[in-house]
Amino acid sequence: MKRRTFILGGLGLLGAAAAGGTGYLHSPRFGRPFRPERLARMQASPHYINGRFECLTPVRGLEGDEQSLLTGWLKYFLEDKTERVPDAPLPSKKTDLWAQHQDEDFVVWMGHSSFYLQIAGRRVLIDPVFSSYASPVFFANRAFPGSNVYTAADIPEIDILIMSHDHWDHLDYPTILSLKDKIRDVVCPLGVGEYFEAWGFAPEQLHEEDWDTDIEVYPDFHVHVLPSQHFSGRLLKQNATQWASFAIVTPQRKVYYSGDGGYGAHFRTIGEQFGGFDLALLENGQYDRQWHRIHMLPDETAQAATDLRARYVLPAHNSKFALARHTWQAPMQDLATASKGAAWHLLTPEIGEKIPLWAPDGFPEWWNRTE
Repeated sequence: MKRRTFILGGLGLLGAAAAGGTGYLHSPRFGRPFRPERLARMQASPHYINGRFECLTPVRGLEGDEQSLLTGWLKYFLEDKTERVPDAPLPSKKTDLWAQHQDEDFVVWMGHSSFYLQIAGRRVLIDPVFSSYASPVFFANRAFPGSNVYTAADIPEIDILIMSHDHWDHLDYPTILSLKDKIRDVVCPLGVGEYFEAWGFAPEQLHEEDWDTDIEVYPDFHVHVLPSQHFSGRLLKQNATQWASFAIVTPQRKVYYSGDGGYGAHFRTIGEQFGGFDLALLENGQYDRQWHRIHMLPDETAQAATDLRARYVLPAHNSKFALARHTWQAPMQDLATASKGAAWHLLTPEIGEKIPLWAPDGFPEWWNRTE
């Protein structure tokens, strides 16, 4: 048993046992076995090796010996988490998405890695998580007070749902079910479509593709499925499905979403391939030196932004769930420092704030508020 499987699997089993044992493990939220046709497509991918997906350059998810890593996880669950969770509700705004003109290009960060994007007359929703926790059990990974601003009722009809991978803090079963009747098309990497079919989506709604695939979802509206340096899995089995980053390309604009992942040469390759981006939505949070190969440190996020030739950067994967041992403010503080003197501009809106894509304004350092 691999070190990562041993640690994460043990924690997962403890949680599942507390939530109701083996019956709970058969809940639809865990997915189902792959249909033969889907599995054949997955196995045909050059990134599917020995029964699992791999990064472009295989990496160890966790660095260190088994004893030190297990000790680290135990400390994470047992030690004081006071500074990892804000002591007051986070400031937020709630943009009325139903009232927005559909021809206006803008983005709304919904906390963690959830985004609502209007671009070229299309409504795009990215990795929506509206539940109060991101875990197989209700008592783990609780959302920060003030960070859960939106519900499914606040979301208008969605042209494209982009799903980066199957981790609980990105693929949220209750959220997807509550949005199902509003979603027209789904773009996801290989294997992830099995969840959507199991949850009642029609196969013709799914654009499920391997890395380096250009999907023209609508005329002149392209979503490119691209590599990332991460992993997948909702309990014990790791890397059964693929993970991805994405480029959304229209005649007027280019937007990049990193999904989760560590820093690698793929950022420079993608930047060169697309000639830069108007906006990059980049992971910046829930990091640790022991797993920075699969979650970027803030200085690596800054370098990725430079490699991508981004004009504006909107950080994600922070300020909603405490999945790492850093303070809740650290991702924003450290990236703000790393952005000084950069060729790109850092955008730091409050959760729920509307940001026009053509001329975003400056933002206050809301994470440093003391009142």
